[in-house]
Amino acid sequence: MELPKDPMILLSYINTQLRDNYASLDDLCAGLGASKEAIVEKLAAIDYVYDAEQKAFV
Repeated sequence: MELPKDPMILLSYINTQLRDNYASLDDLCAGLGASKEAIVEKLAAIDYVYDAEQKAFV
């Protein structure tokens, strides 16, 4: 599956998937075949970081 290119839409998509379907960012990346580094980098560009405790980008 191709992830959304727009960072804000990606943020919404990833956080929804984390909330509803995956236990962690690592699980999400494995399940979707996505690059964790690419997601983290793209969302860092809009000042969001992954918080493992909240299981979301904040």
